Amino acid sequence: MYNANIQTYALATFLSMEKPPLIAIVGPNASGKTSLSIALAKKFNGEIISADSRQVYRGMNIGTGKVTRQEQKSIKHHLIDVADARREFNVSHFKKLATSDIKKILAIGKLPFLVGGTGFWIRSIVDDLDLPAVKPNIKLRRLLSKKTATELFRILKKLDWQRARTVDRHNPYRLIRSIEIIRTTGKKIPPLKKSSPYNVLLLGVRHSLPKLYRLIDQRLDRRIRQGLIREVARLHRQGVSWQRLHDIGLEYRFVSLYLRGTMTRQEMGARLKHAIHHYAKRQLTWFRPDKRINWITSRQQAEKLIIKHLHP
Repeated sequence: MYNANIQTYALATFLSMEKPPLIAIVGPNASGKTSLSIALAKKFNGEIISADSRQVYRGMNIGTGKVTRQEQKSIKHHLIDVADARREFNVSHFKKLATSDIKKILAIGKLPFLVGGTGFWIRSIVDDLDLPAVKPNIKLRRLLSKKTATELFRILKKLDWQRARTVDRHNPYRLIRSIEIIRTTGKKIPPLKKSSPYNVLLLGVRHSLPKLYRLIDQRLDRRIRQGLIREVARLHRQGVSWQRLHDIGLEYRFVSLYLRGTMTRQEMGARLKHAIHHYAKRQLTWFRPDKRINWITSRQQAEKLIIKHLHP
C-alpha cells in the first residue's frame, strides 16, 4: 500500500529524483480520463492540470465535459475557465501557464497530473517543445480557411516538409497555424525538442473501438439532454461568433449549424457522432507511435505503474 504519510514521503521522493515527477494521462474522447485522474490524484496527493484545448474557455461546460464544481472541490484543477471563448487560446499560452502550475504543485510536495486528449498540448510540456511566438494573421487565416485539410497539407509540405511529417494532417487549425508561422517568420519551424525536463510517466486509457464509439454516443446523448444546445445558443448571445464556434469544432460547430437552420436536429446528432468517432481515431493515431505510453484498461494498473515510477 502507498505510504499513509504521503505528503512527507512525496517530498522526500521528489528530492531524490534527478528530474521532478510528472504523470501524464492521455487518450481519446470519452475514454474516462477525467474520472481516472481524479481517483489517482486523490490517492497520490496530486493536483490536475487540464490539457484540453476547449476546457480552458469560460462558458463551455457541457460540450467539453468540464469537471463539475464539486469535483474541483475534491481535487484542485488548473487551466480550466482561464480564457474568453471569443479569443484564441493556443498551445503557447497553455505551455506558459502549465509550466508555472507544475512548478507550484511540486513546490508544495504534491504530484502533478497532466490530463487531456489534446496531443500537441501534452507534448509541449512532456517534450518541452520550442514554440515560436507568432501573432495571429487574420487575413491569412481567412484565406486559408477556405481550403480543405488536404490542400493545406500540400501547402505546408512545400513550405516545410519536416513540419509536415509531424503535424496532424487532418487538423485544419494545426495546418493553418504552421503555415502562418512560416509565412510570418520567413523561416521553417525549428526542430522540436525531445528532452523532457520531467521524470514523466505516460499513461494511456485504452478501449476497443466499438466500446469507445458506444461511450462517445452515450455521452453525446447525455450532453444534449443536459442542455448542450442551450449552452451554444447562450455563448452566441454573449458574443461568440458563429465562425468562432465553427472553429472551436465538434459539438460547438454542429450545434451552431443546427441553430442557424442548416441541418435538422436528427442530422446534427448523426453527423456529430460520426465526427467525434473520427476525431477519436485521429487522437489514437497521434498517441500510438509514442512508445513511452503505458496503455492501461483499469485504475489498478495505473496505480501499480505510478507506485513503481515514484520509487523504482
